[in-house]
Amino acid sequence: MNWPTAPAWLTSAFTVLIVTAVLRWVDLAPRVEVDFFFSPDDPQLQASQEMSRRFPAPELVVVRVAGESVTADAYVETVRSLTEQLGDVTGVAAVNSITTEDAQRSPLWGPILLNEDGRSSNVVLQVSDVDPEAFVADLDQVLEAAQNADVEIQVSGVPYVVELIRRNLLRDLIVFSSAALVLFGLIIFVVYRRAWLVVGTISTCLLAISGTLALATAVGLRIGLLTANIAVIVFVLTLSHTVFLAANWKRARLKRNVTPTQSAIRETITPSFWCMTTTFLGFSSLLVASAKPLRELGMTGALGTAIALVVAYGMFPVFLKAEGIEGIEGIDGIDRIEGIEGIERRRRSWMAVAGLGVVVLLGALGLPRMSTDPSLLSYFDPDGPLYGGLAAIDRDGGSSPLNLAIRDSDGRTLDQDPVVERMWRLHEALENDSAVGVVISPALLLSEARTAPLAGLLSNAMLIDLLQGPLLGSVGLGFITPDNDQGRFFLRMREADRRESRQATVDRMVEHARSADLDVTLVGGQYEMQAQLGRLIASSLTIGLTALIVLFVGIAAIVSRDLRTTTVMVSCLIAIPVTVLGLMGHLRMPVDIIASPAANVALAMGVDSMIHLVIRARRLRQGSLGLAFVWTQARDQLWPPIVGAAAIISIGFGIFGLSTFPPTQRFGVAVIVGTVMAATLTLFVLPAGVTVLGPRSER
Repeated sequence: MNWPTAPAWLTSAFTVLIVTAVLRWVDLAPRVEVDFFFSPDDPQLQASQEMSRRFPAPELVVVRVAGESVTADAYVETVRSLTEQLGDVTGVAAVNSITTEDAQRSPLWGPILLNEDGRSSNVVLQVSDVDPEAFVADLDQVLEAAQNADVEIQVSGVPYVVELIRRNLLRDLIVFSSAALVLFGLIIFVVYRRAWLVVGTISTCLLAISGTLALATAVGLRIGLLTANIAVIVFVLTLSHTVFLAANWKRARLKRNVTPTQSAIRETITPSFWCMTTTFLGFSSLLVASAKPLRELGMTGALGTAIALVVAYGMFPVFLKAEGIEGIEGIDGIDRIEGIEGIERRRRSWMAVAGLGVVVLLGALGLPRMSTDPSLLSYFDPDGPLYGGLAAIDRDGGSSPLNLAIRDSDGRTLDQDPVVERMWRLHEALENDSAVGVVISPALLLSEARTAPLAGLLSNAMLIDLLQGPLLGSVGLGFITPDNDQGRFFLRMREADRRESRQATVDRMVEHARSADLDVTLVGGQYEMQAQLGRLIASSLTIGLTALIVLFVGIAAIVSRDLRTTTVMVSCLIAIPVTVLGLMGHLRMPVDIIASPAANVALAMGVDSMIHLVIRARRLRQGSLGLAFVWTQARDQLWPPIVGAAAIISIGFGIFGLSTFPPTQRFGVAVIVGTVMAATLTLFVLPAGVTVLGPRSER
């Protein structure tokens, strides 16, 4: 083994050891909880938890069974068999279907079990305290065995949706990591065609990923809704550092009496540090978000950003030294290579600037059309099986639960006739609202109880006691408090074709209650939490991006040391999120919890090329060159790594297109748009803007 290559061999072996250890001992399986959008201490989650405390009730999972006709003997027998088998699934407390209830005559079970098309009915599972992964695995076995040519079975329910999201994320984690390794390996080989540079780049990126995953686990951060993509993000961040290091190393090899590796580190470390700082702040800006997944991505991304810099500069130079003899003879004056000038080139640059201005303007016009409160259906592939099931169940009776806790505005208990009448008025108003599917209320339970023999002789208070007692399965406790003071209205809200925000819909539900002389004391459920999440995403975008740009103003001032350059840099930076979010608005792309960080990430990563170019221009400026010449020459020297880094980032996030999870696909597209926009602004708008604002004598 040659001495120059010995450190590279040892470093490669060390990387293999660390990667193997991480794969062996670090839990990389994504974790998605039932309340995966919020932390336990979030007020949005606490409201739903308080609702569950007041009205203890099982979670409902709806299995939709469609056939020729719900009255056909074969169909009824299939539903009967399915009902019995589902009752044996672990975690299922009760199963209700047309074979266990008289749905045709029941005021309660008719709307829940029978659908308007006459060819489908629902099997309703009451589940509680289940592990979604184990529950859905057992459920799938039963449903696969029951599936035949005569029936179509579809499922909806919070535990089921949560598990399907987890499976999508796990698939993405495996596919993305494998695709990134193969794809980036090919790209690096094509670009460098030097064995140690290829091995060094891949080893450096893998070590950065392994270090990030290991340290994140050590501090209690787990792979979750957004952090399942962290491996690709860290790979791209590390690769960006190595691209500029390798580019400056190649240039330094042409200089006389210079050690290329040391020269490359000296030229690159300062802009790389500031690039790391901006990306670190970009991820840190997500920490102000109230949504738990955004905070997790912020913490893990910030950690990965710092590790990427340390590993890139601590490890990659070893492979640069192994690639060739240091200090070879070259030519002097490499920094004096003259840039291409002339009227034609300036005309093309200004045409590009004008075109970018139009793009940014169009982006700004799309901002008001941005949707941060998308439908739950938008989280799933329209051609996938889960989407079809959710859409069908949504059409039948709604797919997203909403709970309203009510009390009489005059302070009377729910067993009094005037209050029962008011609850019926509210029940009918909710059923007539187009946003609402199925409604279950205390009034409906009382109506169901009165269908029992001799129940007409009992008072409302006696019926409520029966509903809350063991004889009827204590079903009333989920809808009426023990003191009969408050009641719960359970609504299944429709998600398809929703044109207004969830919050506006919730406000209308509350207004229905007021019109019935009932006070709403608490609102909870998945629908309400999604409404809260939409507001949190909107506020996080505004606050996070504003704070990030303010911080970037300071960094731009430090890096450029020039007011006009800082002004142009900040203008370019603002254009990035405006373009990304505006395009999503024009295309009606949902800005959901997963896609929303894309603007922050694109802004933080896109600023890297600007920092490298500004610092290179500042160094050339020290040689008493004209302003226009300095920026032209800086651009000529750095456009290969700038374009290369943008291409690598775009290809890296383009891997997200392999996902079967639409939010992940949207995240990748948004980051690519921001990255391409940042590189274009860097190469055209930044030099042109600084030159125009400079002294007339130097233009």
